[in-house]
Amino acid sequence: MKKVYIETYGCQMNVADTEIIMGLLRKEGFERTDDASSADLMLVNTCAIRDNAEQRVIGRLGELKRHKNGQNLLGVVGCMAQRLGASLLDRCPHVDLIAGPDGYRSLGQLILRAGEGDRVADTEFKAWEHYEDVTPMRSGGASAFVTVQRGCDHKCTFCIVPMTRGPERSRRLDDVINEIGGLAGRGVSEVTLLGQTVNSYHDGKSDFADLLRAAGAVPGIRRVRFTSPHPNDFTDRVIEAMAETPEVCEHVHLPAQSGSSRVLKRMLRRYNKETFVECVRRLRDAVGGIALTTDIIVGFPGETEADFLETMSLVREVEFDDAFTFRYSVRDGTPAQKLGDVVSKEVSGERLSRLIEEVRSIARVKNAAMVGEAREVLVEKVARRGELLQSRTRNNKVVLLEGTEEDIGGYQTVRITGTTGSTLIGIPARSVRNELAVVT
Repeated sequence: MKKVYIETYGCQMNVADTEIIMGLLRKEGFERTDDASSADLMLVNTCAIRDNAEQRVIGRLGELKRHKNGQNLLGVVGCMAQRLGASLLDRCPHVDLIAGPDGYRSLGQLILRAGEGDRVADTEFKAWEHYEDVTPMRSGGASAFVTVQRGCDHKCTFCIVPMTRGPERSRRLDDVINEIGGLAGRGVSEVTLLGQTVNSYHDGKSDFADLLRAAGAVPGIRRVRFTSPHPNDFTDRVIEAMAETPEVCEHVHLPAQSGSSRVLKRMLRRYNKETFVECVRRLRDAVGGIALTTDIIVGFPGETEADFLETMSLVREVEFDDAFTFRYSVRDGTPAQKLGDVVSKEVSGERLSRLIEEVRSIARVKNAAMVGEAREVLVEKVARRGELLQSRTRNNKVVLLEGTEEDIGGYQTVRITGTTGSTLIGIPARSVRNELAVVT
């Protein structure tokens, strides 16, 4: 078989798209390799959300160029490919083919034409495309991503996603549930439902509340997660479904982006600080023990020190369990590019440092409060520290524990014995029982 080497950058949607790409390429006679130098085809699945992500890809393409031998091909797929289109071929003469998120079905033809010497691109939006007939090539394990929605209709002024993934469209509920059922039949017990604003899911008949209940009812599914929702789309029906479906995990990644109502209005986020906090209250009232994580941008055009202090105030008020924090990155073609009022890198960098320290401080306190508790974890993989395993609680806390590779994919009850600040340390329940027996 021909060999394909693929690197994936960006969000969970890109990871899921790589699985779709591999499913399509398998039909074209390709098998995956981890050795770029032996590949007939090298692909980079890209992110366009920030400039530094694109610059990293440009640098990586230059590195992969050394593996070209006149017979193999180098391609760029994903959001950056969609954003730059054929201009990327001009910028990177060593790139042979380009495909946006709706163009993966044409990869076979693109590869064929590129092999004949053409340099080709498919960046056409296809509102019908859900790749329903494609079986994603997943790596196995107890967890799986399931894309339920593609594209985005929100027009946040800083965001490139509507320009890279097209308009929002949802898969039919029955198709999603059939896919989840097939995964459960192969041993998957945890699914993460993916969409750009996943809780706005609606297939014309069923909404996200219906989807949550149906996913939780699939035999063999023990945990249901989802990302990323929009604060405005947490209807009463959705929150009730979260609270009443035992399989839905007690964690929500709730992007705030800013704590300043003035900045949020300039971002066109369609909520203010007060309504965001009200959304948090509704979630916490309905779902006991829920953990909340978030995204926050600092240095958005026109952000003043007072605006930034409002963000710090929101972080303290909500007490997020963790946050992905970023300096604003201008994206060509987005409305924010025209706002002016640029915040200097020095100022935004200093604000980012203060924000990170505040987030970490809160996370340390919240994680320390869990020490001594017993929690169910799903063992995911060998940790970076090879002598330990990485597992995850229902509320999305990472727990390191001792064990063997045979434990991966299984559930355990652990006692939390310590924390590094961002990560928890646990002892399996069997070890706890053994300790008690010795003491007795």
